[in-house]
Amino acid sequence: MIPPKKSIIFLGTKPIGYQCLKYLIENQGSLNVQVAGVLTQKRKEFDQQADLGQLAGEHHIPVFDTPSEMPECDILYSVQYHKILRKEEIERARIIAVNLHMAPLPEYRGCNQFSFAIIDGKTEFGTSLHQIDPKIDHGALLFEKRFPMPENCWVQQLYELTEKASYELFTESLESLLKGDYSLTSQKNLEASRGFSLHFRNEIQALKQIDLNWPAAQMERHIRATSMPGFEPPYTSIGGKRIYFSLKPQ
Repeated sequence: MIPPKKSIIFLGTKPIGYQCLKYLIENQGSLNVQVAGVLTQKRKEFDQQADLGQLAGEHHIPVFDTPSEMPECDILYSVQYHKILRKEEIERARIIAVNLHMAPLPEYRGCNQFSFAIIDGKTEFGTSLHQIDPKIDHGALLFEKRFPMPENCWVQQLYELTEKASYELFTESLESLLKGDYSLTSQKNLEASRGFSLHFRNEIQALKQIDLNWPAAQMERHIRATSMPGFEPPYTSIGGKRIYFSLKPQ
């Protein structure tokens, strides 16, 4: 006897969210799931073709404007969704609500994780699938994938490596998630051995301000960590004016 289909509401943005939703839609039959709805936000600084709302519409999947509109479902799955869900919204998921966080946990919760890892001189990075609770990137871990950081890597390079690892983690763990074949590991139990931090979106501006009195190695790390195409580059201030650092092709 074939078990009933599990319903999933997908919350996502950015190209990685588009890739994961596309995979989920294309494999609904083999995975025995139904995508019951999508929540998204257009991000102009990313690939304009990665339109999750359009993709959902092409497959006659409802697109909700706010989390409060979501009906009950079996699983809520978030990939780079931009809003923090309230407790009552999380509880719309009868089985579990999960978030694919593009950083190792509990080391880097919140935003700007790629930049801080470079500034901190880390040699390893990763991506994590965790249970959603009302705190930011705080819930128990289900699955993770880690990889070595290239020496002297730049933020765009680290982002691309993490995006690739995140898509792999999504596809590799999805069937186990649907079958309930996972264990929950409290992040609290990992904090002593791994460390932990929580960063916010507005911290990036301070990271971009380069002090010319810093040691050369510190300036170089900050420049590598904040030179992301499509965003304001790192800068120093001279005479009240911003002087930007830019990459020059070799």
